[in-house]
Amino acid sequence: MIPLSVLDLSPVPEGSDVSQSLANTLDLARHAERLGYNRYWLAEHHNMPGIASAATAVVIGHVAAGTSTIRVGAGGIMLPNHSPLMVAEAFGTLAALHPGRIDLGLGRAPGTDQLTAHALRRNMGGGVDTFPNDVVELIHYFKPEEPGQRVRAVPGAGLNVPVWMLGSSLYGAQLAAMLGLPYAFASHFAPAEMEHALEVYRTRFEPSEHLDRPYAMLGLNVFAADTDEEARLLFTSLQQAFVNLRTGRAGKLPPPVPGFAENLDPSAKAMLDHALSCAIVGSRETVRDGLRAFVARTGADELMVTAQIFDHTARVRSFDILAAARDELDRAEAAE
Repeated sequence: MIPLSVLDLSPVPEGSDVSQSLANTLDLARHAERLGYNRYWLAEHHNMPGIASAATAVVIGHVAAGTSTIRVGAGGIMLPNHSPLMVAEAFGTLAALHPGRIDLGLGRAPGTDQLTAHALRRNMGGGVDTFPNDVVELIHYFKPEEPGQRVRAVPGAGLNVPVWMLGSSLYGAQLAAMLGLPYAFASHFAPAEMEHALEVYRTRFEPSEHLDRPYAMLGLNVFAADTDEEARLLFTSLQQAFVNLRTGRAGKLPPPVPGFAENLDPSAKAMLDHALSCAIVGSRETVRDGLRAFVARTGADELMVTAQIFDHTARVRSFDILAAARDELDRAEAAE
């Protein structure tokens, strides 16, 4: 079985607050480390009441300081919101504090609505249009300092923090291939271009100092419980949150509602079925079979699993069950 990693949006459930969500994030990270997950990533979102990881580098530092072996990183930092030098200094600092454990995934979306994006960037000139140049500039800051270099990242220079390209369309795939970077695709919420993006990335990949062959990680929703029925109930929190977001009513993560999707109008249900098609929801056996099928279909090198589950204990339990399914697949593969 390929490596499994965790994408944590540090959800803020209804009736809870950010402090508890950040405590839950560290607890889940420690649990994931014990269970042998490969990395633990957090994502930059802004002006979203249900997501506590807006100051992503700060939360990464919180998680890295509370764990010891698991890789910790950003999935991702929305580079148009920041100057490359500021990102290099922040992640250079993290890498200096936690050597060999920090990843930096880069995206070009704002991670929010347009009004909030304007508040973040102030001047909307450049931004997305300069994204490829900004990526190259940022990577350069992590290289050893050159003689006469006037602007450098301190910390950052010489630390060679691994940079990933994120994407939900062909753009990120093309840029990752051109720069020879590892690629993470957001199939957990935007699966439409997944197969095409993987084809573009793999066929156009140019070996680099970073990688000698393509390396693709795919986002995947996994909601695991003791029974299929219980897992489907847990999944309704994400379904509600997604409908709320798409209809301009973003809020905290709602509690599960039995039969939520079945009671939606056909257009909303079709939207959910499409957007969340990369999801495995069920018992350990269901998850095991779903993992095997998804990896066989996509040829992914790694999976980045996310689970927006209302109850923290149930969320931890979901990752327990997923790890058990992974271990079962490992044993089956070893026996062949």
